[in-house]
Amino acid sequence: MAGRWGWPCAARIVGSHKNLLCRDVGGSETEPRTRKASYLRDFCPHPREDEATATRFAFWRRIEEDTLAEKHAQPSLLSDFILGSQDGLVNVLGVILGVAIASYRYPNPIAIILAGGLAAAFAESISMGAVAYTSTMARRDHYAAEVERERREMVELPDLERQEVREILQRWDFHGDELEEMVDKIAAKPKAWLEIMMAHELNLAPVDPTQARKSAVLVGIAAIVGSLIPLAPFFITQNDIILGIVLSMIVSATTLFLIGWYKARITVGRPARSGLQMLLIGLGSALAGFAIAYLVSGGTVAP
Repeated sequence: MAGRWGWPCAARIVGSHKNLLCRDVGGSETEPRTRKASYLRDFCPHPREDEATATRFAFWRRIEEDTLAEKHAQPSLLSDFILGSQDGLVNVLGVILGVAIASYRYPNPIAIILAGGLAAAFAESISMGAVAYTSTMARRDHYAAEVERERREMVELPDLERQEVREILQRWDFHGDELEEMVDKIAAKPKAWLEIMMAHELNLAPVDPTQARKSAVLVGIAAIVGSLIPLAPFFITQNDIILGIVLSMIVSATTLFLIGWYKARITVGRPARSGLQMLLIGLGSALAGFAIAYLVSGGTVAP
């Protein structure tokens, strides 16, 4: 196929008319084939041989396009990461601030702070991972139960279910004969009917069988990483507790802002605003723990 009329001819065809083998919007089903044959006659003395070559070339090009296709962020993974990292950071920051202010005047306070912080970090990560697993399994079980209920209603109450489809289509500006035609077509395809009801009546999405384990692992890891961020400065400052508190607040605030900024960058919204919101919510929660420890210790940093 790489002979006199092989690759060069195919290259000219595909290079000059990249969408030659694709159907134009608004065009007929037979138009692309007619155009393809016309171009092959114009460019190539041996159309049958070069048609096969051009088809293969287009097939390989399609594979390359699929490989380079845009990658979309997965909302569940993003939400799991934000949930775990933010919750771990905020909770442990509140704990170590409270422990730091309560143990400030005690001998070797850094040991108390690190012990309390590490215990909270690992307990938090395990707890958050377990919550992510059980909540995802609950969503999966709920979806499965609703699927069975919808299937039963499609058999027992078809007129009511058709009316619900009709109302969904009316929201999409289907009316009159076009509306009834679409309702009939959907009702004739039970799988499509069921999926439309699940997605657009109940607003539910299927849960992948492996999603519970993935969520548990991701949330647990994100929680432990987030928990260690406010604790890290105390490993450096040791018994200089006030400096450790200040550095911990700065590092935690910066991290919270970056999490919010990143969330807005890959979804929607203003990155600066999202980062500021995350910072204020996180620090507000952490300072609540600090205030409670301060009040419980008698409103003073002295023993």
